[in-house]
Amino acid sequence: MSTKFKAQTQKATFSQECSIHCQIAAPRAAIWRLLTDAAGFKRWNSTVDSIEGDIALGQRLAIKVPLDPSRTFRPTVTRFEENALMEWSDGFAPMFKGVRTFILDEAEDGGTEFTMTERFAGVMLPMIRGSLPDFAPAFESYAADLKRAAEGGDA
Repeated sequence: MSTKFKAQTQKATFSQECSIHCQIAAPRAAIWRLLTDAAGFKRWNSTVDSIEGDIALGQRLAIKVPLDPSRTFRPTVTRFEENALMEWSDGFAPMFKGVRTFILDEAEDGGTEFTMTERFAGVMLPMIRGSLPDFAPAFESYAADLKRAAEGGDA
């Protein structure tokens, strides 16, 4: 399996989406443990400087990332289906809202199909789109880091 993944970005007037998909030779439960362990995130994920809070349904997180070190992102965990699906949401529709979705599907070979998508939408998006970074490189690093950690036994 290749460890190089290509993130896809789609843009429309009032929405923008970046997604990454990869196969990971590890069970969903092992990947889920990595994705829901806030204290251990920095150990395996080069795209996150820190996460504070419990990664659990209804909990608000405080996330610092190298992509924008002067800002703390504060999403709320709005969906949480163990070993399968999780969403983090921030902002207020219809003005501007961001939703990051993590999906873990069983692969035919016994591993896991991992998909991560970030969708921004709202009437303010056309005015602030230029200030948003290119998420594709960070998504590619995130997927590669997760694959390496899950397959390497860090889970």
